[in-house]
Amino acid sequence: MSKPWISGSLKVVAALMLLAGVAGTALAEEVKIGAGAAATENIFNKIQGPMEQANGVKLNVVSSGPIQALKDLDAGSIDAAVAGMTFPDWIEMMKKDGYAIADPAVYKNRVIGKDIVKVLINKGVTVTTLSKEQLSAIFTGKAKNWSEVGGPSQPIVVILGSKIPGTQSVFQKQAMNGEPYASDAVQGTDAADLKSRVIATAGAVSLGAMAQLDGTVNAPTIPEVGRPITLITKGAPSPGVQKMLDFIAGPGQQLIVK
Repeated sequence: MSKPWISGSLKVVAALMLLAGVAGTALAEEVKIGAGAAATENIFNKIQGPMEQANGVKLNVVSSGPIQALKDLDAGSIDAAVAGMTFPDWIEMMKKDGYAIADPAVYKNRVIGKDIVKVLINKGVTVTTLSKEQLSAIFTGKAKNWSEVGGPSQPIVVILGSKIPGTQSVFQKQAMNGEPYASDAVQGTDAADLKSRVIATAGAVSLGAMAQLDGTVNAPTIPEVGRPITLITKGAPSPGVQKMLDFIAGPGQQLIVK
């Protein structure tokens, strides 16, 4: 026969555990971010778990690319938009896309990091160094075979991404003198998709973030192509976004790829 006081104690313990669970849920604060490849790979993928443990802020990262991210911010469906480009370049990109920002002064922007654009090549292509001229020849499509730039006799397959326009715009400006990309380039989507395609496709080449470098791809030495990682809010940042910014500027610095 069970003793009444034991049964009552168990009920109290269960109630306390339930309350603790509810309180933990209530304390959790979600921040929704629209981000490009640079911010996702170099910052948010690194801080997501540690930040939630440290201050209770849960990140919901939508890898939409900078154009859609700013559209979503304008519509109020996300808390902040983040991309690897300067604020003026971002506004100019929106104009070219046919989405003019009526009053850019409404948006508050700050630099939260830096990204170095890297060239990702299929492991079967053994080039170790590429000059600016060679990069331009590859990505404009003027060079058709890796043997033209010091590699093996193998066709070059350029892969571009619909969700990394910021990365491609910066690379085009700094490494290609503004010349257009190859018209026969294969079309992919985001940074993860491009890397997967490079790994799986013989002779493939694409662009990526520093955080993506590992033994699955060849990343030759190239002239530095860099850009700031800019965060934009509509008006002042929300309390959750401010907590995230404080974490990035503090403990997060130990986690972010330099």
